[in-house]
Amino acid sequence: MVWPAAGGYVYTVRVADHSHYMDEGETYTLGAFPTWAEAVTAAKRVVDRSLKELHRPGMDAEAMFAQYTAFGEDPYIVLVADGEAGFFAWGHAEQRCAALCD
Repeated sequence: MVWPAAGGYVYTVRVADHSHYMDEGETYTLGAFPTWAEAVTAAKRVVDRSLKELHRPGMDAEAMFAQYTAFGEDPYIVLVADGEAGFFAWGHAEQRCAALCD
């Protein structure tokens, strides 16, 4: 859901659950943010929290990413304005897995 704001638009971050793929009942709204940057930061926090919960000692990046794509939370941003790249949670997760498992 997108609400017009005084200075433009509000970016809404929704979070789906990989373990309940396509189950809208398992998707929730994290919040609405006045800027694209704030929405991306919030979405990245969701991915980072999910990875932290899924990480196990000795896990390599490939195994961690597989766990994320099967069981992690998948945030997405409802409004993408002209000139802004879409947020791709899996891309951020893949980078974080490599960093966390090095």
